[in-house]
Amino acid sequence: MSFASLPDLVLEPMVRNALMEDLGSYGDVTTRAVIPSGTTYNARLNAREDAVVSGMQIAALAFRLVDPALEIVTHIADGQPCAKGDVLMEIKGSAASILSGERVALNFAGRLTGIATKTAGFVAAAAGTDTRITCTRKTTPGLRMAEKLAVLHGGGFNHRYSLSDAILIKDNHIAAAGGVRAVLEATKASASHMMAVEIEVDRLDQLAEVLKVGGASVVLLDNMDNDMLREAVAMVDGRMKTEASGNVTLERIASIAATGVDYISSGALTHSARTVDLGLDF
Repeated sequence: MSFASLPDLVLEPMVRNALMEDLGSYGDVTTRAVIPSGTTYNARLNAREDAVVSGMQIAALAFRLVDPALEIVTHIADGQPCAKGDVLMEIKGSAASILSGERVALNFAGRLTGIATKTAGFVAAAAGTDTRITCTRKTTPGLRMAEKLAVLHGGGFNHRYSLSDAILIKDNHIAAAGGVRAVLEATKASASHMMAVEIEVDRLDQLAEVLKVGGASVVLLDNMDNDMLREAVAMVDGRMKTEASGNVTLERIASIAATGVDYISSGALTHSARTVDLGLDF
């Protein structure tokens, strides 16, 4: 089974910036002071708890940016489960280089593995339904690319990447533009035929107006309880994709999915994921 990845070329600026932040203006002064020149070592990146792995591609890239001569072998790839004690990666070569890249590699790997693991829990809770779990734009500034990749590694799906990907008309757009009809008519007049359109509603009368006016292919059902979600899905009757969002917790996933919505989006996948405990051991 293959898992999502991006070309190293795309990820490199993000990883390079993190390394520059950590190395500062004078490099790793501790390592330079205490590690004799020419010292080599075989380090292991270990899982200290059960998880779904993400960030191995990025961790390897961090080490290679510090020292292209390092030999890196990934034993458990992004998107695969691991158990406590598993060796995820081995890094052989200059001890100084390994130590200089260690923290950035672990920061990415632990954070992203946490997101993949949380996503996998949400996906498992929706098992047996056709509902897909998707992320949002509630990501760490500068790390969206990596965090959305981690959602894929956890078995979830990506929502729009940025404001430029799709038209998503939220409640504030509706309020500022003068109502549901006004925003949909404006969108019809200006949007490219290649641009997807989604509109947020939090009441069934708004949904009825969306269905009457037309112009959107997805409706975001915001902060609705399960009874209202079921009614909304029945009203839509397959004419649009339905997305439930707001007050989405792991405990509610199964019941929300049972309402028949096509997607459940949750910012918690990225903004509230716990960093998984990984360690680099010499």
